[in-house]
Amino acid sequence: MKIISRIEALAKWGSAIGALLDDMATSPNNDQNALAAAIQKAYLKNNWFTVNNSIKALGEVCNMLNKIILDVWINNYHDDLSDNPDVKKVGIIMAGNIPAVGFHDLLCVLVSGHKAVIRTSSDDAFLIPFLVEVLLNIAPDFENQIEFTQRISDIDAVIATGSNNSARYFDYYFAKYPSIVRRNRNSVAVLSGHETANDFRALGNDIFDYFGLGCRNVAKLYVPHGYVFDPFFAVIEERASLMEHNKYMNNYDYHRALFLLDGIPFLTNNFLILRENEPIATPVSVVHYEFYDDINTLEEQLKIKSDEIQCRVGLNGLPFGSSQQPGLMDYADGVDVLQWLTGLGF
Repeated sequence: MKIISRIEALAKWGSAIGALLDDMATSPNNDQNALAAAIQKAYLKNNWFTVNNSIKALGEVCNMLNKIILDVWINNYHDDLSDNPDVKKVGIIMAGNIPAVGFHDLLCVLVSGHKAVIRTSSDDAFLIPFLVEVLLNIAPDFENQIEFTQRISDIDAVIATGSNNSARYFDYYFAKYPSIVRRNRNSVAVLSGHETANDFRALGNDIFDYFGLGCRNVAKLYVPHGYVFDPFFAVIEERASLMEHNKYMNNYDYHRALFLLDGIPFLTNNFLILRENEPIATPVSVVHYEFYDDINTLEEQLKIKSDEIQCRVGLNGLPFGSSQQPGLMDYADGVDVLQWLTGLGF
């Protein structure tokens, strides 16, 4: 397929997904909506994938597949994309922490003209295959560009996303292939001390969207020395519905008990724990915080930790509330996947 045909088909794909989402919204009891069925299967397999979370994630997919946005994106690669690439088989090992999290990698491979050999996570085994089914109904020519497998082999390159432990395995197993291997990252927020209630409300999205399981979720707050969290907690109380989710509250109860037994001081509102601690990574229901005195000194500290940080919101960062709204150019770990793919062989 020529690049212009690929983009047109991908835009139609986004429209089709959007129509299914609209139908779910207007007719929630419609048993004939195949997307609703796939979302329900995903939830039954993995209770972190609530219906609302899957709908949010697929809404972001639709945003990526907007024709205007796609055109602006590929214009950055005008001299690199080819109508007739030397097709390579690119393995994609997808994570399963949030719904359809591997979609952007798949999209990049499809745009590049290479073939995607996909191993979905067992925690997200339904949404990506369903989305591909929708695409192939619209554009059957993509069928030769997509393959699902339980074991990645017979490939030319690989994109693998996982934990620090799995990354060591990926580095070893795929050592002979061109590769992008992603490790653990988290996101941070820098507060000035002058935030409004709306800022805190938006920050709640950065912290709690997808239960905080994504690498773009804020796991640590940097706050001015002497900062008082009362206004933050007052607004975050609007998220009390989290207490209705068993898995989330099991995590909260476990870590609260653990900190009490170990004599570790913390702040809480009965569904979120704030703990003063240096590491960025945190378990579900826990957010670390650290005081700073000088923003310039903090900037230097954050540069040193840049390999641990996926994105940053607040002071000198992205707007509050935008961490889980990545654009097509917001590549994980700052690695331009599409540029890398175009260099695999034309």
